[in-house]
Amino acid sequence: MALPVAQALRSEHPNAEIHFVVRKGNESLLANHPAIDKTWVWDKSFKKYRNLFRLIAKLKKIKFNAAYNLQRFFSSGYIMFNIKAKEKIGFDKNPLAKFYTKSIPHIINQVKKDDFIHEVQRNLALLGKNELIRPKLYPSASDIAKVESLEIKQPFFIIAPASVWFTKQWTINKWQALANQLSKKGSVVAIGAKGDADLCDEVLNSIERSLNLCGELSLLQSAALMQQAKRVYCNDSAPMHLASSVNAPTTAIFCSTIPQFGFGPLSDDAEIVETNENLACRPCGLHGKKVCPEGHFKCATTIDLSQITI
Repeated sequence: MALPVAQALRSEHPNAEIHFVVRKGNESLLANHPAIDKTWVWDKSFKKYRNLFRLIAKLKKIKFNAAYNLQRFFSSGYIMFNIKAKEKIGFDKNPLAKFYTKSIPHIINQVKKDDFIHEVQRNLALLGKNELIRPKLYPSASDIAKVESLEIKQPFFIIAPASVWFTKQWTINKWQALANQLSKKGSVVAIGAKGDADLCDEVLNSIERSLNLCGELSLLQSAALMQQAKRVYCNDSAPMHLASSVNAPTTAIFCSTIPQFGFGPLSDDAEIVETNENLACRPCGLHGKKVCPEGHFKCATTIDLSQITI
């Protein structure tokens, strides 16, 4: 959801040199991207702060015309504080925002059902823009070749049942029921991280026309696969954003979180599914939780299969 800022900058300044700073593990997403010339990686997994200082030392050698901080954490503000840039622009919620040349509010409106803005719009506001631009990813020829080598029979549907946060994840029995219905119309392919393989095995256990690719594809390969899918079914999680980046037809299932936070799907054909019950406990937070605070998890269990386009 940060990519539209780079895309907008490239459109306005076609000859500019645009750099991007990411956490290690996300850099592969930016391969082949025409809006990005240089990717800087912060390895937080080992010697986190030493690597941060090393990164800053390298960035300080460059004189930027402008620097944009799309995060609201101290660490990103610290990077901004140390680099050389004529303009430093970011959100006022950052602890070091007082050192920016310009800061703007980051507002999440969760009150009105149809009156909210997407995170992409909030990010683009840093450029003074009031619009919505879909993020784009660019799978390479080798990524596409990898997908084609799988020889998945068309039509096929992608499911991404897992989530880092339990309360963002639709229940296993519901995913099983959905996979069973989808298998009547085509093949069912599960994607996710390597650690999601057991969950997806359980979901696909009784489905003959199915394939579990958890841990088998890179992020761009997953995006390339989505380009060929009949539809992508996912939680409010990373696969939803991958699907948006290649404009894949998407059904996003929201459990404990709500679309009004502004992190929903951006594909032209995007369906949001959530409970029809008016739950006083929903949303229980901006992000998901490890367990349901109320113990009943009705925000997920009350979403019926009949609500979903198949």
